[in-house]
Amino acid sequence: MVKKSEDKLKTKASTNFSKQDLLKYYQEMLLIRRFEEKAGQLYGMGLIAGFCHLYIGQEAISAGMHATMIEGDKVITTYRDHGHMISLGSDPKKIMAELLGRRDGSSKGKGGSMHLFDLERHFYGGHGIVGASVPIGAGLAFADKYKGTNNVTYCYFGDGAAHQGQVYEAFNMAKLWDLPVLFIIENNHYAMGTSLKRSSSIDELHKRGIGFNIPGAKINGMDIFEVLSEGQKWVDYVRSGKGPVILEMDTYRYRGHSMSDPATYRSKEEVNCKKEQDPIDSLRSYILDKKVATEAEIKKIDDSVKEEVNDVVEFAKNSPEPDASELMTEIYN
Repeated sequence: MVKKSEDKLKTKASTNFSKQDLLKYYQEMLLIRRFEEKAGQLYGMGLIAGFCHLYIGQEAISAGMHATMIEGDKVITTYRDHGHMISLGSDPKKIMAELLGRRDGSSKGKGGSMHLFDLERHFYGGHGIVGASVPIGAGLAFADKYKGTNNVTYCYFGDGAAHQGQVYEAFNMAKLWDLPVLFIIENNHYAMGTSLKRSSSIDELHKRGIGFNIPGAKINGMDIFEVLSEGQKWVDYVRSGKGPVILEMDTYRYRGHSMSDPATYRSKEEVNCKKEQDPIDSLRSYILDKKVATEAEIKKIDDSVKEEVNDVVEFAKNSPEPDASELMTEIYN
């Protein structure tokens, strides 16, 4: 039985976060949700080609961990990357234009959904190769340690990627050199259509670092307050020079693996049960139940986000396609 909405989230949050903080987290997660919903619609209309992996249901992870970052910290992730880039403050118009393959996109329309990039925001990409973000993330952390900075790399990957060999090579090297990297597993319980229970001999993925002497922790990735509090604790640990950490964010994606996935391998009962834990609905209920803000204030945010996403779509649709000459630019020879 699901508890009432006010009991779903960490109640200590009322003393830890201001009204401004709570409304900011709500707005950020809602923007990701509405952006992704619109991306799904545009894909269905044929305006987005190729692959498209939506972040719907996992918004509390990117929003919460973003709040723990300082200037110069780096983020790298897999192909489910739109939400992370939005949390980092990249222009949603450029992100949507990239999804549509337009000239004003973040990668000039040449990368698409799976290969977003924003050097100014220290976002080193979505990566289409499963597990590829992990050794690259370790390399980014190595650069910071070599330069003597105080920065941390946030390296995201999924439960499916957690089985890749290159992941464990990166774990070993990261601990050998005590690199300042957070290995963050977004465990949404399905690697494409294969459940974690069917593919892994151990379903506690945060323990995968034991053999490398890397500590780990499991965090409720559907609870923005737990992500914030536990995430900050481990960020501080890594930033203090103690080496890497593995954080398993227990979460759930409400849509299929990609737009071509009908997700028939999950029961309606399972999905509906998980929707009772929706991170955005839970935060909204918390804000209203605790009288942090009024219904009118929440509606104002809802309307503002809706209008912003509509503007984002119009910008992307009106952006021209790249010139054919762009095919031969920025190529490594």
